[in-house]
Amino acid sequence: MIYGYIRVSTDKQTVENQRFEILAFAERENLKVDGWVEETVSGTKDPAKRKLGPLLDGLHPDDLLICAELSRLGRSLFMILDVLNQCMKKNVRVWTIKDNYRLGDDISSKVLAFAFGLSAEIERNLISQRTKEALARKRAEGIVLGRPKGSHNATVKLSGQENRIRRRLQRGLSQRRIAKHLRVDRATLAKFLRERYPYPIP
Repeated sequence: MIYGYIRVSTDKQTVENQRFEILAFAERENLKVDGWVEETVSGTKDPAKRKLGPLLDGLHPDDLLICAELSRLGRSLFMILDVLNQCMKKNVRVWTIKDNYRLGDDISSKVLAFAFGLSAEIERNLISQRTKEALARKRAEGIVLGRPKGSHNATVKLSGQENRIRRRLQRGLSQRRIAKHLRVDRATLAKFLRERYPYPIP
């Protein structure tokens, strides 16, 4: 199967230019596009949360994915690398028109895919290491990490509501009903009560 993938960032852009490019390319290569996936979404959004995600999941070995250029797959290098790596693992070919990029089953593609995967892993390790070093430095400087005591969402959302909550509980209202009235989740109210009233309310 051959798929054409089209992505534009805003509704002010048109998909027709990319569709024309892909159709013209397919005609030159004597190919027939079997399916199209078009979407208007930022390239910074995770591919799994775009139409591209289900498309990648549904591809099979020897399928061909055609797009105008690599930047249609994502706005960052590592996002693009991740998409290409997924395709490589499934033995799916990816061809782009403007970049003249070809991901296939030849040795150069496999070497490239290995380099992609290695680069991504190195970057993840570097980010992790930088984070650990920054946290260690803050601890050494005596900075207390984490949320300040009492800043939990349950406390913030219900702060100042103590008297209203107490009165309703004393009237015998259920926590579920009180939570609904205060527009919070019952678990949020329960946590708030545990924090503020560790002992039963008389």
